[in-house]
Amino acid sequence: MAIKKYKPTSPGIRWANAYTFEEITKKHPEKNLTVALKKTGGRNVYGRITSRHRGGGHKRRWRIIDFKRDKRDIPAKVIAVEYDPNRTARIALLEYKDSERRYIICPDGLKVGDEVMSSRDAEIKVGNSLPLDKIPLGIPIFNIELEAGRGAKIARSAGNTSVIMAKEKGFAHVKMPSGEIRLIKLDCCACIGQVGNIEHEALSLGKAGRSRHLGRRPYSRGVAKNPVDHPMGGGEGKSSGGRHPTTPWGKITKGLKTRKRKRSDKYILKRKR
Repeated sequence: MAIKKYKPTSPGIRWANAYTFEEITKKHPEKNLTVALKKTGGRNVYGRITSRHRGGGHKRRWRIIDFKRDKRDIPAKVIAVEYDPNRTARIALLEYKDSERRYIICPDGLKVGDEVMSSRDAEIKVGNSLPLDKIPLGIPIFNIELEAGRGAKIARSAGNTSVIMAKEKGFAHVKMPSGEIRLIKLDCCACIGQVGNIEHEALSLGKAGRSRHLGRRPYSRGVAKNPVDHPMGGGEGKSSGGRHPTTPWGKITKGLKTRKRKRSDKYILKRKR
C-alpha cells in the first residue's frame, strides 16, 4: 500500500495525495455479495435533517462482509483483494472448498493465494479467526466480537489492532485501539493480525470537491454566524466564541461526557482517557 502525490498544478492539488491502489487485484465486486445502498442525505422519515452536512456523493453498492466467520474448520483461499467505498479498509474475497465465496476485512500482509480458516484449532496466522482463549497474549488481533456469535464489532477500520493483555475468570483483558482496556468473554472470536491500509491516516483530500464525492456537504463554523443562528456567533471582527463550545442548540460539546450509566461499564477496566 502506497500513497502518491500530485504535481502542484492548482492550489487544491498542491496538498492532495491519493492511493496508488497497487494492492487491488479485482476492479468489480461480486454481484451476489452486494446490495443496493439507498442514500438518505441525513434526513429522517419525515424529510427533516437530523444529521447535518450529509448529502450527494458518488453512487455506491454495499458489500456484504462476513464479520461472523461462522464457516468453521473449512479452509478458504484468498482469490482477490478489492476496494470498498464504504470503509477505510480493503476487503478480501475468499473462496471456500465448497466454492462458496465471502468477503472479509483484509488484514495487513494477506495476499492473493493465501489460505485462511476459522476454527478453534486454527494456526496463529494472519487472517485466521479463533476464540480469545486460544490466542496467546501479546498477539495483535482485530475484528473482535463483544458477544459470542454476534459478529465482530471492534477494531475493523484501517490500521486498527488490539492486544490481549491478560486472561482470568473467563474474561480476556483486551487493550482497544483507543487505549481503553475492556473485559471480553473468552468464547468471543477475533482475527489474527492488523487491519490493512495502514497509511490511510496519511491521506489528504486537498480540495473540497473530494469531500463532496464522499457525501460530505459544506458547513459553517459557529463563530462565523450571527447570534440569532448560533450561541457562539456575533462579535466585532473575529471572535473565538467567548464561551465553552456548544452545538447550535446550546448543548455543550468538546469534552462533555455523553455516556450514561450503562450495564456494560462493569466490563471497562481502564478508560481511554
